[in-house]
Amino acid sequence: MSVALPVQGVGGLLRDWRQRRRMSQLELSVEAEVSTRHLSFVETGRSKPSRELVLHLAEHLGVPLRDRNALLVAAGYAPMYRETPLDDESMAPVRAALDTILAGHEPYPAVIVDARWNLVAANSSLGVLLDGVTPHLLQPPVNALRVSLHPEGIAPRIENLDEWSAHLLERLQRQVVISADPALEALRDELLGYPGVVDRSPSPDDPASMLFVPLRLRPSGNGREGGEPLAFFSTVATFGTALDITLTELSIESFFPADEPTAEALQRSPR
Repeated sequence: MSVALPVQGVGGLLRDWRQRRRMSQLELSVEAEVSTRHLSFVETGRSKPSRELVLHLAEHLGVPLRDRNALLVAAGYAPMYRETPLDDESMAPVRAALDTILAGHEPYPAVIVDARWNLVAANSSLGVLLDGVTPHLLQPPVNALRVSLHPEGIAPRIENLDEWSAHLLERLQRQVVISADPALEALRDELLGYPGVVDRSPSPDDPASMLFVPLRLRPSGNGREGGEPLAFFSTVATFGTALDITLTELSIESFFPADEPTAEALQRSPR
């Protein structure tokens, strides 16, 4: 297990997480049932928190498992959560489950990404989204957001690029707030520099008619989908009971046809 050594004490880290959640000391003390005085002493370094208190506060602050390990190390305790490589023998049941999910979603695209949106796995139907993407964007590590919004990626085919990019940037920004990961912040800034990418979705003409943000693709031009436009919506699934860092950071995004012509085109599409 590898844990980065914190550059500040556990009190300062807890204070940063509390402020990131926009909670006052009083609000956190009430929610976590810890006295405000004791919480103040912990944050200022006048009191060393127990291992149990560190984990208790981290739970109420919604701190990701990776960062809970950093809090424990900063407080002088051993890290608690493992980070097991996905190709480890113990992960065989997980890999089998992921393969089943991906294969079962055919003929519709599905991908698995990590916490930084790097592609971990995908089913064969992903090709209907990747037609026309420049090869260098598909060299490992493949970043799903970069491929989606880069001017040499999927972006030229996205009819509603402003709407779709705003949706993706909103999701990314939520991750930035939750994780405070500098790599995600850098990715967000990079994406905002791409042409046509916006960080605020335009108001729909009829909000009541909007069930989801669609991904609308122009025909690829190579005949894979018969030269037809495609429309999708997506769902995201995670491991809800995971206690391993690797598993908590995996997300499964499944794309579904948003209209009947798309469903019919994908049923006909070779994979």
